Amino acid sequence: MTTYLIQGAAIGAGAPTDLLLRDGVIAETGTGLSAAGAERIDAGGLVALPGFVDLHTHLRQPGREDAETVETGSMAAALGGYTAVCAMANTDPVADTAGVVEQVWRLGQEAGLVDVQPVGAITVGLAGERLAELGAMAESAARVRMFSDDGHCLADPALMRRALEYVKAFGGIIAQHAEEPRLTQGAQMNEGVQSARLGLTGWPAVAEEAIIARDALLAGHVGSRLHVCHVSTAGSVEIIRWAKSKGWQVTAEVTPHHLLLTDELAGGYDPVFKVNPPLRTAEDVGALREGLADGTIDVVATDHAPHTREDKECEWGCARPGMLGLETALGVVAEAMISTGLLDWDGVADRMSTAPARIAGLSGHGRRLETGAPANLVLVDPAAPWTVRADELASISRNTPYAGLRLPARPVATFLRGHATVLDGKGQW
Repeated sequence: MTTYLIQGAAIGAGAPTDLLLRDGVIAETGTGLSAAGAERIDAGGLVALPGFVDLHTHLRQPGREDAETVETGSMAAALGGYTAVCAMANTDPVADTAGVVEQVWRLGQEAGLVDVQPVGAITVGLAGERLAELGAMAESAARVRMFSDDGHCLADPALMRRALEYVKAFGGIIAQHAEEPRLTQGAQMNEGVQSARLGLTGWPAVAEEAIIARDALLAGHVGSRLHVCHVSTAGSVEIIRWAKSKGWQVTAEVTPHHLLLTDELAGGYDPVFKVNPPLRTAEDVGALREGLADGTIDVVATDHAPHTREDKECEWGCARPGMLGLETALGVVAEAMISTGLLDWDGVADRMSTAPARIAGLSGHGRRLETGAPANLVLVDPAAPWTVRADELASISRNTPYAGLRLPARPVATFLRGHATVLDGKGQW
């Protein structure tokens, strides 16, 4: 394995430091380091952060390899500065058995670009009727700890309570897609002025907020861990803040697109802006940013959702919801949170690495960049504006809402256990 000497990178918001990466760990830190035979990287002006961890990635394999594979999604993740991703269960077949989660886990190991941690389904086939093999998935080689029917809300409160009780026994966590289905039947975009003007059925904020409130109460009652996926409304932020004030084990994520984009973008009926939950109002965006800044929302998660051209480049009503997110996440967060002064680079490290690693139980990730820590890290150029071009992305799919947008920062090198998966902005695979 190559030894790397990274010279002069600022550790988060701190002072420039040298980092020596050897045998998969950070062997030494300090200034003026030297190492015979090491590959030297001039990192002056760059920021070193622990490798990002994504709690919410759709890799589509098995079943929809025409949209994404574990390998191509891992490439996109590494280019985005990620060293670990949590692969959602809505594959075909659904990841609701030990066999399927182990398949996804092994595919991630074979790709070797990021650590792929499968998320198990809560219910069989995501149908919301009976619990899946939660214990078997937890005891499998993949050691699943997070379970989600993402794409579908677990609407049955009794079954939700049983799931929370079950995973408590082994320290698991239930990640809920908060959407009361009886309030969103036929919904196409955020319910509000824009939906009325465009003549599209609205997806009301209360459909998300009601489920979050219900599940927070259940989590508090059971004493178990609840994670709220892709929070999108100002009301949701307030409910999560209230739940945390009670001391309940409730965590939450926000996507980059909900931090930057609004429902006004639906005005041209371009399905690239169709997503679930939908893009909300500018007021919601502001509340989400404040919630992320003050820690009410714990993490940024991409909800990377690749789709084929056939599923996305069609009429709005027929298009599948979802957006690419892995390669652009850091740039969008820099635009929404760093450029506005709401977070510094230490805050980004916490929301995109340390906190998600803690929630997912990935002990080898999200660590402080200090001697002896696993060499899972990313070098970011904070002053490297770049323009997003869909045809240059590593994902098989091209459904990015940021095509043509200029973002203020980007990762230039990613290291997984000391191996450079990305160097000088290019993949090393």
